[in-house]
Amino acid sequence: MKLSELQPRQSGVEVIVDVIDKGEVREFTKFGRVGRVCTATVKDDSAQVNMTLWNEDIDKVKIGDSIKLTNGFVNEWQGEMQLTTGRAGKIEVLESQKGLSMEKPKKKPTTKKKSEKELGEQEVDAELPEKPEEIEDEDLNIDEEFIG
Repeated sequence: MKLSELQPRQSGVEVIVDVIDKGEVREFTKFGRVGRVCTATVKDDSAQVNMTLWNEDIDKVKIGDSIKLTNGFVNEWQGEMQLTTGRAGKIEVLESQKGLSMEKPKKKPTTKKKSEKELGEQEVDAELPEKPEEIEDEDLNIDEEFIG
């Protein structure tokens, strides 16, 4: 199923999407229990929608991950469709961007660029051969006793 095919109040949704953003985690209390909720933005090749992440799914899902939502539900919030796991849904991380930070940087790094005047003119005098020469084994001077 594609995101563009979703309808409000649709259940049993199964989609594979990429997580492109995650909002702030908010805490709430309902029936005396504390929970956490976060809105993520997900996309596929047909559309982009918001997805509600609850409790442990917040920590499991990272920006840049490819995830599969199984048995999900489509809510409508302030006139926009929003995916959620609902009561019976499940999120599975298919491909994680481990080692790559796709989080938005807190502060952009700054670098001082040198002007052309500061760099000066630099000449490179190099000639490349038109065709690489073939190298014979004898030309390598390999000591036979080190080759086992």
